[in-house]
Amino acid sequence: MIIAAALVLAGCSALRLGYDNGPRLVWWWLDGYMDFDSRQAPAVHAAIARWFAWHRANELPRYAALLQEAGAAMPQATTPEAVCRWTDRLRDAPAAAVDRALREATPLVAGLGEPQLRHLEQRYAKRLAEMREEYLQPDPAERRKASVERAVERFEELYGRLDAAQRRVVAEGVAASPWDAEAWVAERDRRQREVVQTLRRLVVERADADTTLAALRTLASRSERSADPAYREFQAKLDAYNCGFAARVHNATTAAQRERARDRLAGWERDLRSLAADAGAPAPAAVSP
Repeated sequence: MIIAAALVLAGCSALRLGYDNGPRLVWWWLDGYMDFDSRQAPAVHAAIARWFAWHRANELPRYAALLQEAGAAMPQATTPEAVCRWTDRLRDAPAAAVDRALREATPLVAGLGEPQLRHLEQRYAKRLAEMREEYLQPDPAERRKASVERAVERFEELYGRLDAAQRRVVAEGVAASPWDAEAWVAERDRRQREVVQTLRRLVVERADADTTLAALRTLASRSERSADPAYREFQAKLDAYNCGFAARVHNATTAAQRERARDRLAGWERDLRSLAADAGAPAPAAVSP
């Protein structure tokens, strides 16, 4: 969630501002899902602050170096194989940060109660309904149109405005994609139910720290490798297709668009290096309980 929030903030050209306010934003996000009470909140605030202090000092320099390397490769044409290599590296990049977050979360699980778990179930149900509305339009033409618009928006965030021919490349890529929105939403539903069931079991059984951490790591691993073999097969097929899709769009961009993309990555790199240099400075408080 923290990595996703950082990417959203970067996309809004507010990476530095967003990261400096990260503890506050993460608290609001987590509390929206869990509705912590006044006894639980201080420990959650402290865990968030520790994670950000560690992350700023240890992980941001690595991310900056990755962005520098990606920017250097941006002007050249690419291949599906090269895109897949980058995808694997980007997927692996936050592994240490995720595991650190899980270790910070482990002692907090014992403090959860049934009110938090019911609130989580309700928030998950609301989010799932939003996803169905956003991704599962009854009209296939409307569903495809929405998918194309999302894809265009993501590519334009990096390359800038796409022309008509480039938009056709995106539309054709979306039309040929093995992407199955219904399978994706169903998998999200399964994962959310697994999260609630696992947390409830850990609380009821009063699991020790080692058991809790192992269970949280299993939940985190599901985001990369589903427990469902059929979905894993679908995901592997989709990943391979997306490498070729991204390569086709990149190779259809102009030199000016690739330069714009390189500048975009360089700006994020500078922000990350600046944030890392501030590691010794006191971080803003999350939000007072």
